[in-house]
Formats: sequence, structure tokens, C-alpha cells
Amino acid sequence: METAIGVFSSRERAEETVRQLIAGQVPEEAIVFLSRAQPEAATSGRQVGATVGGFMGMATGMSAGVAAATLMLTGVGTIFALGFGAAALLGLAGAGTGAAVGRSLAEGGDGPRPTPDEKCSDDVLFFREVLREGRSLVVVRTESKETASTACAILDRLGLSIEGKTPVKMRTETRQVEDVTILDVSGRITLGEGNVMLREVVRQLVEAGHKKIAMNLHDVGYMDSSGVGELVKAYTTVRNQGGQLTLVNPSKRVQDLLQMTKLYAVFTIEADEASAIQSFGSMRESKAVA
Repeated sequence: METAIGVFSSRERAEETVRQLIAGQVPEEAIVFLSRAQPEAATSGRQVGATVGGFMGMATGMSAGVAAATLMLTGVGTIFALGFGAAALLGLAGAGTGAAVGRSLAEGGDGPRPTPDEKCSDDVLFFREVLREGRSLVVVRTESKETASTACAILDRLGLSIEGKTPVKMRTETRQVEDVTILDVSGRITLGEGNVMLREVVRQLVEAGHKKIAMNLHDVGYMDSSGVGELVKAYTTVRNQGGQLTLVNPSKRVQDLLQMTKLYAVFTIEADEASAIQSFGSMRESKAVA
């Protein structure tokens, strides 16, 4: 499964992206749109639930049959969720399929229930944190390489807006410093070879029992929306196995991307290798005190 993520400061920009994804023949069932509700739209759940499907369908170009919902997330606020995979991304209990979410709200039911935060997986908490930062999200998940390529091109152009590419293919090297694994990444983290290679390296490290991983991104010259998705996967893969992933010394282009999308608030990022190694020790001491 390929995952491409677009993060937007403007909800209107995110809606335009969804329209262009659909125009580009990306299947509706592969697209999820998430956005914090406008204050003036935060009326009763039943009222919004009955209208949000039609409103967002017109706004984005999605058909009326695509599941739409509004829900309240603790610490985040009211969220518009559109798409058949929205419930899973936000960690909803009792939601069933995306279509069931839409029917429940349209019929005046209680709708899906957010699970308690302490029971949410790390990837769910990741998406919630991005929304908490006031950003809108468009996520495309597909088994088709062709569809993923189309989606990446649109998300990169409208979401990431980072110009310039490097022809250097992605390379990785691993080394050990005390009990911390340093993963040096260079080149491009993009759809195809780059993101697949990174996924495999992280998987192998986790399976080998490495719990403290510092990913050095200083020599990463370019990262597309699929690369963003891969960083999220790496982060959650390590965390779900009881480990910790820290990003180290991101290149200027990666820094710009993280700043623009406010993902700095989500990832643990250190300026250099020494600080990263020290941070793992601080985490260990904090857990011991707790």
C-alpha cells in the first residue's frame, strides 16, 4: 500500500487538491479529506451531520455517496472528515465502514465515537496532532503505483510547494553509537525506489530489536508527498514497537517542508547527532522517574 500525504494551511487549497485528484482519475475511495471545522460551522452535530456530506461534496467534487461526518476530538475540536478511510485515520470506535459513518450522521444518530487518546495508535495521534496545529490533510492510499504517482504529482504541486529536485537516488547507511542506531539517509525520498527502500530499512531495524533510531536527514535533497507518508510510517512503526524515532539535522529543503506543514510539532527533531543521542538518554531517565 502506497501512502501520499498533503498538508495544507488553507482548507480551500485542500479542497482544490481533492478536486484535481478526482479530475486526475484518482478513485474517490482512495482519498481522505480531514479539516478542522470553521467556527461558524460548528453548530449541533445533528445539523452539521445532515448537511456536511452535500456541502463538502460540492466543495471538493466528490460524489454525494462518499461518507462525510463531523465529530468532536478531545483537544482538537470539531473535525470535518470526508472519505471512506477517515474513521480509521482518526481512530474511531464503533464507526464501521465509511458509508456507515455518513448514514449515522445523516439519520441523526450519535455517529462514530473517538477512542480514548491513551488507546489510540501512534499514527492516529499523528494525524490528530497535525489537525490540532490548524492544518488540513489530504491522504491518498492506494495499491496502484500509477495512481500513487498521479496523486504525488498533484499533492506536491498544491500541498508541499517545494521546488527543485536532486538526481541522486536515495541511499542509506546504518551505524551504532552506544545503544542508538544512526540511520544516515541521502538523496531523494520519493515514490518508488526511495520510499520503498526506507520502509524496508526501518522494518529490518525494528525486527532486529533496535528501539532507539536517529534518522539523519542532512543529505536528503528532496522529499515528495510519498516521502512525507513514509516518514509518518517510519515514526509509527518504531513507536508501535515500543521504540523512539528522532529526526536529525534535516536538510534545508526538508526543514522548509517540516516548517511549512508544521510537522515540526509532531516529530522529535534534533539539530545534531550528539543532541539526538543525549535526548534518548533523557527519555530513559524521564520514564524511570515516572
